[in-house]
Amino acid sequence: MSNFFDTIDPTIFRSYVFWCSVLGLKMLVMSILTGRQRHAKKAFANPEDAPKGVKVVTNDPDVERVRRAHLNDLENILPFFIIAFLYMFTNPSVFVATNLFRAVAVARIVHTLVYAVFVIPQPARGLSWAVGYFSTAYMAVKTILAFL
Repeated sequence: MSNFFDTIDPTIFRSYVFWCSVLGLKMLVMSILTGRQRHAKKAFANPEDAPKGVKVVTNDPDVERVRRAHLNDLENILPFFIIAFLYMFTNPSVFVATNLFRAVAVARIVHTLVYAVFVIPQPARGLSWAVGYFSTAYMAVKTILAFL
């Protein structure tokens, strides 16, 4: 009796693990970016975090920009983790799967860079979001069709 995981190509699995790890690390870095921005702008959301004499600020535009980028990651990267995992069971080509995983990861990194680090006007953010979103959507559709 074969193991269910034997259906996943090891090269695809290694690619999945690598790019998910990159994206996981990227999301961890977002927490550091938020903290760095809060300290630079002296915009602390909790009284116990603020140095003595510094008022609580919950609406600094620069801090909020980094927080929105982080929330956007949560909305897009977490579904990618699940959908890409399931997609591996559809027996995709190594080339396609690896490049879809890579496209999502690079797009999410670019999205953060143009949204929260080096603010660049649209369509840079929209295009980077779309690459990751539609790559993930493609994997979801292929997975659904494979298991109909």
